[in-house]
Amino acid sequence: MLSRYQEKIDDLTARCIICPRKCVIKPNQSGFCGTKSNQGGKIYNQTYGILSSIAVDPIEKKPLAHFYPGSLALSISSVGCSFTCPWCQNWHISTAKPPSSKTQHWPPDSILDAAHTQECTSIAYTYNEPLINLEYVEDCARIAKKENIKNVLVTNGYVSLQALNQFIDTIDAANVDWKAFNEEFYRKHCSADLQSVLDATVEMHRRGVHVEVTFLIIPDTNDNPDETRKMAKYLVDEMGPDVPLHLSRFHPDYKFSHLPPTPISTLIKAREIAKSEGIKYVFIGNIAEKGYEDTVCPSCGKHVINRVGYSITGWNLDDKMNCTNCGQHIPILGKRENHRIF
Repeated sequence: MLSRYQEKIDDLTARCIICPRKCVIKPNQSGFCGTKSNQGGKIYNQTYGILSSIAVDPIEKKPLAHFYPGSLALSISSVGCSFTCPWCQNWHISTAKPPSSKTQHWPPDSILDAAHTQECTSIAYTYNEPLINLEYVEDCARIAKKENIKNVLVTNGYVSLQALNQFIDTIDAANVDWKAFNEEFYRKHCSADLQSVLDATVEMHRRGVHVEVTFLIIPDTNDNPDETRKMAKYLVDEMGPDVPLHLSRFHPDYKFSHLPPTPISTLIKAREIAKSEGIKYVFIGNIAEKGYEDTVCPSCGKHVINRVGYSITGWNLDDKMNCTNCGQHIPILGKRENHRIF
């Protein structure tokens, strides 16, 4: 598939413009992510329509807490990534390069058919980094948009503003994974830069995309309380206090299997810091303790949405998403739905 996200440099060389790295690719070579190659002086997407996984998930698994709660998302992924995170739990697909024997071809029309068949409210582009397969994501999203199927990105947020401007109108929601809140970390572990991620996240929010942020806390790596405080302050200053923040517990995997899981006490302290900086909706993921994945009314403290894992177990909001105890409006996009797989 000829990439529509490229700039010609000369007769034999072209530049990919999807991520801020903007790889200049010479004939018979590939870009950093391994999914773009130069053939005859033009860049082609080698993963268009190539999926490594397709599944039906609750939207809460993305995680999205305030976007069509209780609904189903058709989750699809390809292979490759624009980052090099050594803790990646999906490293089998994020490090894979096309062609791969463990993939199947799914044209965009077939994705929409599957979403309808499975009664999914949205299509989630997830598991590996979806933006490196942007031509396919955009084509699926434009078809879905016509059928009132929502489009959700689960992404590292490493996209150029130039590319973002071309497809942002197709995206309804995004969970952007901030890996840390310092540039040295991003350079060392992700082979990328933090500022580009922040710029893209803020731009998505500014353009009307429902944004939620995930912040993975890794022991002895990015768990300094000052870093959490700076992250939370930036989120409030740049996007406002209503943007949900998900603090995610690290589990040993891939090249970071030598580190322990994040202590729950560290996560609870990070939640307190984030809330003290003004973030109204802070969740803790990947822990068994109840209550930390609930939506709590910032006015009266009532738990207005109770969750266990990815399931909604309690609902204390009226039809206008107001707290039934005090009337405080909770900024949730879309009505509540009842998914069938849990």
